[in-house]
Amino acid sequence: MQAKVVLEYDDEKIADAIVKAVSPDNFKTPKGLSISTTKDGFKVVTLISFSGKFPTFTATIDDLLFSVSTAERTIGTTKRFK
Repeated sequence: MQAKVVLEYDDEKIADAIVKAVSPDNFKTPKGLSISTTKDGFKVVTLISFSGKFPTFTATIDDLLFSVSTAERTIGTTKRFK
């Protein structure tokens, strides 16, 4: 199974911060799971490949989106205090 998750932002610095926030999760993966997150201009692109069971695959995507959401909220909060 493979998935490509593309998220686009209005600010390239935010895209960079999102990549940095979720990239540490890319290193500790179960056997058969590959995750790669990169920045392409204003876009954050995550490629996920998994050869295991479907529920684990969907849970991985859910975890990624939860991490992105947390990073976005954190960035939004810090912007309000500047």
